[in-house]
This record gives sequence, C-alpha cells and structure tokens, in this order.
Amino acid sequence: MNLNYYDFLIVIGYFFILIIIGFFRIQKSKISQTDYILHGRKLSLPGFIATLVSTWYGAILGIGENTYLYGIQTWFIFALPYYIFATAYATWLSEKIWKTNLLSIPDIFRKSYGPQTGVISACLIFFLSSPAPYILSLGIVIKFIFNLDLIWGLLIATVFSTVYVWNGGLSAIVKTDYFQLILMFTGFILLVSYSWIESVSPIELFRSISYSHTDPLGGNTIQYILVWFFIAIWTIIDPSFFQRCSSVDKPENAKKGLIISIGIWFIFDILTITAGLYAFIFIVPENPLMVYPILASKVLPPGLLGIFIVSLFAIIMSTIDSMSFVNAITFGRDIVWRNRPKDAKKNPVYLIKRGLIAVAILSILLSISIPSVVQLFYTLGSIVIPGLILPFINALTKKNKAINHYFSSLWLCLPVIASFVWFCLKKFNIEFLPPIEPFYPGMLISIFFYLILIFSSKNNKLVYDSISSE
Repeated sequence: MNLNYYDFLIVIGYFFILIIIGFFRIQKSKISQTDYILHGRKLSLPGFIATLVSTWYGAILGIGENTYLYGIQTWFIFALPYYIFATAYATWLSEKIWKTNLLSIPDIFRKSYGPQTGVISACLIFFLSSPAPYILSLGIVIKFIFNLDLIWGLLIATVFSTVYVWNGGLSAIVKTDYFQLILMFTGFILLVSYSWIESVSPIELFRSISYSHTDPLGGNTIQYILVWFFIAIWTIIDPSFFQRCSSVDKPENAKKGLIISIGIWFIFDILTITAGLYAFIFIVPENPLMVYPILASKVLPPGLLGIFIVSLFAIIMSTIDSMSFVNAITFGRDIVWRNRPKDAKKNPVYLIKRGLIAVAILSILLSISIPSVVQLFYTLGSIVIPGLILPFINALTKKNKAINHYFSSLWLCLPVIASFVWFCLKKFNIEFLPPIEPFYPGMLISIFFYLILIFSSKNNKLVYDSISSE
C-alpha cells in the first residue's frame, strides 16, 4: 500500500496515544489481585460495554474474506450464532458468575470439582484463550501495509498490544478500549460512506449483486451453517466474558451490558458486511483476506486512509491485549501459583506479569508454527471446547453435590483426548473414519459423562463423594 505522509503520522500517533492511555493511572506501591484482574469489581456499565464490544472482533480479516467470497452468509455464521449464545449467557449465566465472587474460570472448576480438576481446566483454557490467532492477524496486516517480514509484524503486534497491560491490568485494558471502540466504528463508517459516494447506496448494492452473495447459505448446506452454531458455543467458556461479568459493579449490569452489547455488535456487523459487499464490486484482490485495507486504499483519501488503518489495528489489538491478559492470568495464577504451595499466601500478580512474557513468546512461536488464522481457530476450538463446556455449565448450575475428582478429571480429559486423536487421524487420511469434525466425538463423550451424572444417585461413589468428604 502507498501511504501518504499524513497516514504515517496518524499510525504513529495511534500507537503513542494508546501507550499513554494505558500507562496513565494512579500508581500504587502494591496492587491486589482483585484490583489487577477484576478492576476491583468496580467496572461501570459503560466500561463493561466498551471493553466487551471492542474485544469481540479480533478476526476482522476473516469477516472481510468470508463476506467477499460468500456475501451475507457471514452474518449467519459469524454473527447470529454468537448473538444467540451471548443472549443465553446474559439470561442464565452472567448474574451467577458475578455472585460466585471468584476471579477466573479455573476457580469455578477448583471450587466445584477440587484442586486437580482446577489445574486441568486451567491448562485447557490456557490453550483455548491463546492470543496467537489474533497476533498472527495483526502481524499479517502490518506485513501487508508496511511490507515488513512477518516476524517483525508479529513482534510489533505483541509488544504494542500488551506492554501497558503489565502496569495496569484490566484497568488499563478498559481505558484503552474506550479509545479502540471509537476508532473501530469511525474507520468502518468512513469506509462504507466513501464506498457509497463512489458507487451506489447500500440498498441498491444489495439489489444489484448476484444471488450467491444474497443467499443466506452462501451456496453451502444447512448442515454447514449448523456447524458454526456449535463453534459459537465458545462464547459460554470465553474467559473474557467471565472476567468482564465478574468485574462489573452490580450483577444486573452484567446482564444489561451484554444485551446492549449485542445491539452494538449488530450495528457493527451491518457496517462490516456492507463494506465486504462493496469490496466485491470494487476490487479483485489476490488475497481476499485483505479486502478491507485494499478497498480502503481505493476509496479513501489520504489522512482518512490512515484513520481506517488504525481502526483495523484497534479492532485486533483490543482483542490481543484482552486474550493475552486472561492467558497470563491462567498461566501465572491458575497453573504456576496453584502448584506452588509455599507461595499460596503471596500476591500472585508478579506471576501474572511474568506470565505475560511467557504468553507473548509462546504465541509468536505458535503463530510461526501454524501460519493460518483459520487453522489456529479451528484446531484450538474443536479440540478443547468439548472438554470444558458441560462441566463449566454444571459447575454453575448444579445442586450441592460433591463430585468425585477422578470422575470430574476424566470428564474434562477424555473428550479433549478423543477430539485430539480424531484430529490427528484425519490428518493421516484414515479411510474408515466417518466424515465428521473432531468436535463431535469429544462432545458425545462429554454428553455421556453428563448423562451418567444426571442418572447417578447420591450414594454412587463413582460420581459423588459424601458430603463429609468436602
């Protein structure tokens, strides 16, 4: 891309302002883990909405690519399923999560199933919440725009997305997310508006494009669309959702904030899908993953192009800082700190900060090893999610029964092992395997464990411990 002098100034200014906002806070000689992880449980409703909305679109390049190729199908696989599960989360889980008064999802498993299961869940969530796919996305954007080697793009993406989190934790993330939210909407409003000026109105655009791009299925089967509904179950076990709901000042604000956020997501989805449809009539890219920046370079004047570029940075970086933070909490607090009894009374914040470094290094290595955003999402989600969903829901909704820790550990491990083995066998093209995705064998095993739990009596030692053993 040929960037103007003003565009470069805007990009440099964006990084400078982001760091200033992130570091500007009242210094404390000592910060508690509740303050660092949960903003002291004082997150306001506007702050809750801003940080939740802005951290939800790290895969923005994939949205552009899918819209360019398949049209409005994007809304039915990347938007509608997530609205449904976010609504379910708001209705049944958000207030329950706030009332647990716990700091992380592994704390839920630890309290319900014991220390062993708590550590196992932390290890699974560590892989599930990896920021690697988003770091890779931003690295690819930086490489494309500035013609840098991918490794430099990955390093820039990692450093500038996490450096301010070290000092301020969730408080710093929330403050920067206000800024990121404004930028993400500004950039796409500009892109759609100038595309409109250069061609036709969005209504005429929709009427004029081919049926392949107005077909809700996008030329695929209903079965294909349903698969994406299963993938959207990720929402239920999303550590960022849990963290925000635990951080808000009042339980009713968690529910209210989620409902409002869904409305804002809907508006932004309309903007991104409309921009993707404009790209379909304007450009013929070599790589559909880059349709948004290519369209922007075609229709936006100097200066405004710079604003759109930083809006893309804002969308992805707001996801990277959030996922890096929850990943560092999982690694530093829920794995390392929990396995060091001598440090049990120490404040784990110093371990979380060290975890940020470890997460950054591991994410860069993972991005280099699997240089495909889609493949990273697919691999991590389809293998790990089956082991976490039902045990997590059960932990929040079950009656007061002490589940045997052997049973609960197997409930987490066996579905993940089954999905992983299935994934590996598919890689070797084993012919006798039925054509189903790795997600399903693991999920069937998890459902089997859940049915055992439902139909077991209180005195069944295979499943339940006696109340006196708690």
